[in-house]
Amino acid sequence: MKLERILQNQGFGSRRQCRQLVELGEVRIGGEIIDNPGAEIATAGLVFEVEGEAWTYRDKTYLALYKPSGYECSHEPKHHRGVYSLLPHQLVARNVQSVGRLDVDTTGLLLFSDDGAFIHNLSSPKKHVPKIYRAELAEDGSDILIKRLLAGVDLIDEPLPVPALTARLLGPRTLEMSVDLGKYHVVKRMIAAAGNHVEQLHRSGFGGLNLGEGCLAGLAEGEWVYLEAADLQQLHPAA
Repeated sequence: MKLERILQNQGFGSRRQCRQLVELGEVRIGGEIIDNPGAEIATAGLVFEVEGEAWTYRDKTYLALYKPSGYECSHEPKHHRGVYSLLPHQLVARNVQSVGRLDVDTTGLLLFSDDGAFIHNLSSPKKHVPKIYRAELAEDGSDILIKRLLAGVDLIDEPLPVPALTARLLGPRTLEMSVDLGKYHVVKRMIAAAGNHVEQLHRSGFGGLNLGEGCLAGLAEGEWVYLEAADLQQLHPAA
């Protein structure tokens, strides 16, 4: 692939802008400046530098972000900062999209990709991809609350009761539960329907990935990492 096309494909600007980067000597491969925009470069395993920063060529991009509170999952946020401001502009230029959304005040694991099939498979209710949440409750939890969540609660827009996959109390007012439904405010609505209310919500796991484990170990709020092939295999068969 021509070098200017590689840079454009990887989010470094228009074809003209990428051509200028190359001609100005801002692109290196193997430590050598490549100043020919039309140079044919093999993309398999390609690592290159643009303005001194190293990049790995990726045909498709998969990311995991530890979302802080106070960020909207939107490219055009209305009342708060957008989560896309936490990502490098090259990735935003590649049109990465979040896999589902988290509310402004919800923290935790959020996935992104520019692979439409990947996003659809993990977002589709038919794939039953589990997500793990930790909720801080307004009132003390109880065995009755757990039983109601596991048995299924009635939600206005659902024809059948919606059960939690798992539910347990980690403390008097700390509830951990998992669901495979990705609808609007579903965890908050389920807990309300079961007789309590959520004051704070955190998503700790998505499929087989969990914050604090594996490739996500040590990830702090606002930080992100690439997901590699092994991480995607761990994530969920639907990925």
